[in-house]
Amino acid sequence: MSNSDLTSILFLLLLLVGLAHLFGYLFVKLRQPKVVGEILAGIVLGPALIGRLSFASGLMDTLHRQEGILTFIYWLGLLLLMFLSGAETRHLFSREERREVAWLAIVGTGIPFVLALLLGPWLIRPALAGPNGNRISLIIIVAIGVAVTSVPVVSKIFADLKILHTRFARLVLGVAVLEDIGLWLALALATAMAGKAVLNPRQMSYHLIATIGFFGLGLTIVPRIVKRINKSSFNVFAKNSPVAYAIAILFAYCVVAGALDVSVVFAAFLAGFAVVHKKRKLFEEALGAIGKVSFAFFIPVYFALVGLKLDLVHGFSLRMMAVFLIGSCVIKVVSVSLAARFAGFRGLDLINLAMTTNARGGPGIVLASVAFDAGIISPEFYTTLVLAAVITSQMAGAWLEYVLRRGWALLTPAATSESAEVSTDPAPSTV
Repeated sequence: MSNSDLTSILFLLLLLVGLAHLFGYLFVKLRQPKVVGEILAGIVLGPALIGRLSFASGLMDTLHRQEGILTFIYWLGLLLLMFLSGAETRHLFSREERREVAWLAIVGTGIPFVLALLLGPWLIRPALAGPNGNRISLIIIVAIGVAVTSVPVVSKIFADLKILHTRFARLVLGVAVLEDIGLWLALALATAMAGKAVLNPRQMSYHLIATIGFFGLGLTIVPRIVKRINKSSFNVFAKNSPVAYAIAILFAYCVVAGALDVSVVFAAFLAGFAVVHKKRKLFEEALGAIGKVSFAFFIPVYFALVGLKLDLVHGFSLRMMAVFLIGSCVIKVVSVSLAARFAGFRGLDLINLAMTTNARGGPGIVLASVAFDAGIISPEFYTTLVLAAVITSQMAGAWLEYVLRRGWALLTPAATSESAEVSTDPAPSTV
């Protein structure tokens, strides 16, 4: 890398991190989710705004030239976010919460997905389809778009509001992680039908079994093995450099997942879960140090790059946007509220859970990008999915901030045994 290339990449990172923190600060002052401001920073720098100005052509050229490095930083920020989220949700799927998570995942996600599949033949219009978009693949994409919940964006909202340690956060993230396994498999099926992925039934079966197996072992047996290694007398790495050791565990999980063709996003989440297991004192300071650096640089840059990838110039249909956003939100909110009732929640709990799981965020944007690149959806529907992901994330963050500001409980005392749930001044989080 020449001195000129190094200077240009440092300049881009300066712009991204500076604008991400500036817009994030402004959104916090406006009582809006900080993460939406960080995404907006990328949109401002992208082709939709500054990129359309003639004097910014050099900036756009630099962005394209350094795309490889920016992509690496994008993924590193995402992995660190999921790693820290996994560390905070170490009691995910505890025996006390399995029933609630099951109801919310099966009913809250299953109803929107199945309903969209059933109504799909009547909802699909030629304006939604791209050059490779057959009816079946389009129906699957619409169903995923209605049902998906964003793990990264919801995690960031919880971190910004300092509620990642709560039972409410564990319930929502547990549901989101479970549903993503099934929905990403559905996305793989949709792209295969569009002729853009060489995935026969045998390969798809292997992918599903590997993902479920990796996830199951990562929640049960592997954390116990890692715990023994952490506490062993011969592990000088963990004792002398706990920060480096924790990052090494993150990378090891991701390498194994990549070799098994399992999503590294799930691997990063499980790595954080394994590092602390049920005793966090050993790596409390290390996770605090990783969290400070990650939330100061890598994670804001990740969300700014998410915004940067949004090309709103492709096209926009107000009618399509309104129909999809309103329809999908109504279906998702009603389904999750019904699931929460079955799980034993009442009153404000239903709205809190429904509004939060309605956030599409990063997965919604990834869904749009993959489907558009595969030629399944049109530019107008691509823009609709992207904007729906951003707007629903903003709605979720704004609602949770309002609830906490008013001093209301995220979960009522009858639904939780953690006093932190009903406090507006929760205990400090490592992230």
